[in-house]
Amino acid sequence: MASEKTVETTGALGWIDQRFPLSSTIKGHLTQYYAPKNFNFWYFFGSLAMFVLVLQIVTGIFLVMHYKPDAAYAFQSVEYIMREVPGGWFVRYMHSTGASMFFVVVYLHMTRALIYGSYRKPRELIWIFGVGIFLCLMAEAFFGYLLPWGQMSYWGAQVIVNLFSAIPFIGPELAIWIRGDYVVSDATLNRFFAFHVIAIPLVLLGLVAAHIVALHEVGSNNPDGIDIKDHKDKYGRPLDGIPFHPYYTVHDILGLAGFLIIFMAIVFFAPEMGGYFLEYNNFVPADPLKTPLHIAPVWYFTPFYSMLRATTSDFTWVLAASAIIGAALTFLRCKGLAKFAWPIALVIVAVLLRTIDAKFWGVVAMGGAVVLLFFLPWLDHSPVRSIRYRPGWHKTLYAIFFINFIVLGYLGTQAPTDAFNLMSQIGTMIYLAFFLLMPIWTVKGAFKPVPDRVVFHAH
Repeated sequence: MASEKTVETTGALGWIDQRFPLSSTIKGHLTQYYAPKNFNFWYFFGSLAMFVLVLQIVTGIFLVMHYKPDAAYAFQSVEYIMREVPGGWFVRYMHSTGASMFFVVVYLHMTRALIYGSYRKPRELIWIFGVGIFLCLMAEAFFGYLLPWGQMSYWGAQVIVNLFSAIPFIGPELAIWIRGDYVVSDATLNRFFAFHVIAIPLVLLGLVAAHIVALHEVGSNNPDGIDIKDHKDKYGRPLDGIPFHPYYTVHDILGLAGFLIIFMAIVFFAPEMGGYFLEYNNFVPADPLKTPLHIAPVWYFTPFYSMLRATTSDFTWVLAASAIIGAALTFLRCKGLAKFAWPIALVIVAVLLRTIDAKFWGVVAMGGAVVLLFFLPWLDHSPVRSIRYRPGWHKTLYAIFFINFIVLGYLGTQAPTDAFNLMSQIGTMIYLAFFLLMPIWTVKGAFKPVPDRVVFHAH
């Protein structure tokens, strides 16, 4: 009897298959990978993220051919690319627009995961790899932001690196080590270039590969949050699944076409996007002796930058009081060792909030807002995955969270005022409360019954 693993042994494909698992890889990840048949438009963004990643790598390679990582020539080399290199302006604008659109796509991809519970068991590792990709993207964008050596690039890097000096004991030395100098200089530019072009992309590609392998191992989630592997036909194929290729390759090509229309419209007609994608100050050479009136990071960092600015000395009183309340609630709700361990830890945090400089806690709030995402699979205790079957007021909480995130992003682009600072503090509390109180609010309310099979409506 022939083995089930018998593959084509004739022709060029057979020759390759005897030496490399080409056919089995294509079958395992495309033609025989069964995805739920009820995907909607939210499922465009995973493939779009892959497309933009490839676009950034390809355009980056062409830019590196002409860019000079030298403080004396970096700005001029960018101008040379824009004005003298044939098609250089087009490649540069695709790369700069791609950076922002990458974050647009990734934020929407993460939004889909949040509303449909794609981080829940057994997909915790997929989510962890995804958050790791998000962190790598933030690092990649930060290191690349300095490379044009414009005014905002220079001073933005100066401000962000200086944040590390707020870390007790090792902060000042750490900031010098990151810069390679006492100020942002040629040494900083060279190491940022190395990280942007080589180190971070390697880590990013590894995480993307791990993300996809983990996804195809456990299978894709869907808008109903139902595992399609629970119902199979006599051949072992999910009854509610369809092959990824050709059905979802065509589906994703449609999404790609729509994306490219928007992407190219921005590249050709509004590459600066009113100063949000490319700041006007960055068209001026870096001047260490002249500080811009308002220094702010690029829009995709601004929600977290708002949390940093919101953490003032007065605000630490609010955070300390919240920690005390959290200690009391934990003591009342938990059992065993956790009944005493968590309250003691929270009381210690409350004391430290008032004894360590607020600047340090601003850095903690900014970093902690991202690190919290890693723990999402264990914070959400809801009995159902998808928002479709959760109580109506859960949807309201999600809506408040998303609107709050957008507002925080807007506030981060604006010059600080007392009113904006207060709004940022309220927004920071909403963001932190959404996640930290998840174990409580996700189990409250009347949940709708989840169907045994996916609910499919043709579209």
